[in-house]
Formats: sequence, C-alpha cells, structure tokens
Amino acid sequence: MSANQLSVLAAILAGVVVAATPAEAYVGPGAGAGTIAVVLGVLASVAMAFLAILWYPVKRMLKKRKAAKQAATDPADPTGTP
Repeated sequence: MSANQLSVLAAILAGVVVAATPAEAYVGPGAGAGTIAVVLGVLASVAMAFLAILWYPVKRMLKKRKAAKQAATDPADPTGTP
C-alpha cells in the first residue's frame, strides 16, 4: 500500500469511529461469563498448540541425546534394558 492509500484508509477509519453512536445494550451475567470462558479457552488452546510445537522437537532431541549417552556407556546393550 502506498502512503496515499494509507492516509485515505486512516481518514475513512477516523470518520467511521467519529460517526459511531454508543450502543445501549445489556450483557447479562450468563452471556458475559460465557464470553469470558470462550476467550480464555481460545487463548489457552493457542498457548498449548504453541507449546506443543516447541516441546515435541525438544523432547525428541533429549530422547536422542539420552539414547546416545546410554549407547556410549553400554555399547553391548543398545536398547537400554537392565
């Protein structure tokens, strides 16, 4: 986007914000609690997905490192069983 397009977009957005009238609405406790629960659930699922994407490669690396260390200490038993 060019600077001219951005300025036009900013002017349109400012006009929409200034022209908006306040809404007279009531959000009951059930709808409010449900909304909060949904938002927290979505945030938790995004955080867990992010952590899972980071954790599994680290877990695999640690498992390989442990297997390599164990193989170095006991070359006769590569499975690691006692």
